[in-house]
Amino acid sequence: MNIIIWLAIGGVVGWLASIIMRRDGQQGILLNIIVGIVGAVLAGWFLSPLLGIGTINQSINIASFLVSLLGAVILLAIVNLITRRRIR
Repeated sequence: MNIIIWLAIGGVVGWLASIIMRRDGQQGILLNIIVGIVGAVLAGWFLSPLLGIGTINQSINIASFLVSLLGAVILLAIVNLITRRRIR
């Protein structure tokens, strides 16, 4: 059941992050889910201990959702930096 929750929340988080970073037209639903899940994992490792907020694995609430969204936005910002350097 956790995998289904990860996919659903990862898809929503990845989609919102791609809208915030204006990459929504460049990504499909699969990449949105991957970005959302990887961003949430990275946020769980790095941001949750710093902010003292639980992860989505512990409890699903607004704070853990926002931390996951922040992780996905940071991940997309890093991807933007890498792809911009490669294009030029």
